[in-house]
Amino acid sequence: MIKSVCGYCGVGCGLEFDMNKLIGDVVYPINEGKLCSKGVSELISIQTPTRLLRPHIREDINNEYKISSWDDAIQKISSTIKETPKEKIGFYLSGQLLTEDYYVANKLMKGFIGSNNIDTNSRTCMASAVVAYKKALGVDFVPVRMDDIFKSDLLILVGANTAEAHVVFHNRIKLAKKSGLKVVTIDPRFTDTANDADLHLSIKAGSDIDFFNLISKRIIDENLIDEEFLKEHVNNFELLKNKFKRVPVTKMLKRTGLSTKQFEEFWEIYKNSENIISAWTMGINQSVQGVDKNLSIINTHLLTGKIFKDGNGPFSLTGQPNAMGGREVGGLSTMLAVHLDFEKESIKKVSKFWNTNKIQNKAGLTATQMLEANLDVLVICHTDPIYHLPNRNKMEELIKKIPLVIEINAYENSETSKFAHIKLPAAPWGEKEGTQTNLDRTITKQEKLTRISIDCKPDWEIFQLIAQDLGYKDAFNFTSSKEIFEEYQEMTKLNQHLNIYETSYEKLSQEPFIWGEEIRKNRQFFTKNKKANIHFVENKVLSEKTNLKYPLNLLTGRTRDQWHSGTKTNLPKTLLKYKELDFCEINPINAKKLGIENGSIIKIISPRGEITSKAFITEKILEDTVFVPVSNRNINYLTNDLYDRESFQPDYNQTSIKIEKLKT
Repeated sequence: MIKSVCGYCGVGCGLEFDMNKLIGDVVYPINEGKLCSKGVSELISIQTPTRLLRPHIREDINNEYKISSWDDAIQKISSTIKETPKEKIGFYLSGQLLTEDYYVANKLMKGFIGSNNIDTNSRTCMASAVVAYKKALGVDFVPVRMDDIFKSDLLILVGANTAEAHVVFHNRIKLAKKSGLKVVTIDPRFTDTANDADLHLSIKAGSDIDFFNLISKRIIDENLIDEEFLKEHVNNFELLKNKFKRVPVTKMLKRTGLSTKQFEEFWEIYKNSENIISAWTMGINQSVQGVDKNLSIINTHLLTGKIFKDGNGPFSLTGQPNAMGGREVGGLSTMLAVHLDFEKESIKKVSKFWNTNKIQNKAGLTATQMLEANLDVLVICHTDPIYHLPNRNKMEELIKKIPLVIEINAYENSETSKFAHIKLPAAPWGEKEGTQTNLDRTITKQEKLTRISIDCKPDWEIFQLIAQDLGYKDAFNFTSSKEIFEEYQEMTKLNQHLNIYETSYEKLSQEPFIWGEEIRKNRQFFTKNKKANIHFVENKVLSEKTNLKYPLNLLTGRTRDQWHSGTKTNLPKTLLKYKELDFCEINPINAKKLGIENGSIIKIISPRGEITSKAFITEKILEDTVFVPVSNRNINYLTNDLYDRESFQPDYNQTSIKIEKLKT
């Protein structure tokens, strides 16, 4: 029996591989034997006809692919990189890579090619949370752990549908409710999560800052602040207090769509709760004001001192299995490595460690900027940007202009593969080993369960082959993921709070490791004066607005049994039963106006494109709001490419659309 960890969402459930089946690991602390339907079926994704098993090359995207050798493919890539200005090269990675994959790619790009144009699809998931944590706490640090819900009195879930996106964690929430935890959900939809809530608030999309500013104002007005904590640990309180004297309370409440009675019902629960956790995911992060939304939530915890205490804190829930590991390694273009940025002293430390002099002193291109940057070489690894980036029609035209697009993937049916010149077969989950960090800083070991298929390679080995062909054999001579992890561990000593050096690769096979617990224990902030920063933020109403031509607002999100584009989760029949891959939730009032019946085939049109879907009429979504799941692969033909000005994260949840019923 082999113990490993799931490769889907950010919960990171322990599992066991026994006689060609997967079962939950009953002694693993995260899930205690429980698995969701995706996790149970993960073996099916290994042996499937959609696997990419050999390198493929073509000169032009209008030609057919031809099978190639690894030597020819790597030589083509490296020779082109040698001839290309470094600022014209981009690496586009994924939160589904293992930490060792991230490390080798980051070292190669930033340390030896000499460009910081390396980013990840996590940019579209949690970049706003990263920026907000750094602005408020001084470091990208999630101050809550999942078990804190058992020590909390109130869990606020805003823009988070844990019942479908973090299933096993949601089951633990239900267990904590039996011990007295109250749950409030805040969402324009009455989601599956709302079914288990004590109170649901259907606020209008885009009004989150207004809502949390109303909370902060009431905290101040009713003197529920923690004066001692504010004095010892927080900057800018008096400034915030003065700003809140002039906020338009009535206007803010109106923008949320809530009545005074609804807000007061929430406030009674809130002010009588000693321990409070606020948790969120894409409904907050994926916004043109995603950073400000995060800060508005964090403010409520800094005002009350409900942070760095058991059962309390602002809790960003990451969606992918190793988005956190990528943040630790430095897999974002806006950071260098191991939580170090591009200051002179940090570059000096990392340059010495990697024995290089090529590190640049400014941030590189983000994932959301790469296709618009006139790159000459783009390496895309384990992700599908043409599927997941907004304004797809625009992105398709942009990627066509890149002379060399390389796709590293375990599967051959991505939307991006239509625009690639070289496809390299990578080992998927189950055929490789390495480490990953879940949403609450728990590092786990992913084990190899079966042999690597035919001509596939682990992602780190592919990047190493490129590095060696570029002439960097001395710096890239790893023989195993263990060696990479150990070098990375040594590097974490450059930033002592990232105490991953305290565990070992061998120990992680036996038990997980949680880094950063001393930060919580010591209530430690990492700003210059070692105090947290409160920021006054306000709703600037920057998102795309509905109008007479496009009167409805589109929301997007996951469903329980599907994962992104469905490359893996479309395969098991058991994962196609709970909800359809494509549907459009629409309020009965809007459906009646449009002459739409339940099950009607409809056309959804935005200023950028159009798709078809099937109407699902439900009172569980606000009037003038519709929802389409991201398992509809065409969803981003509709979405707009407005980005948060600090995190560069897309605004996926406010797209103006109109709907037409198609004739049958």
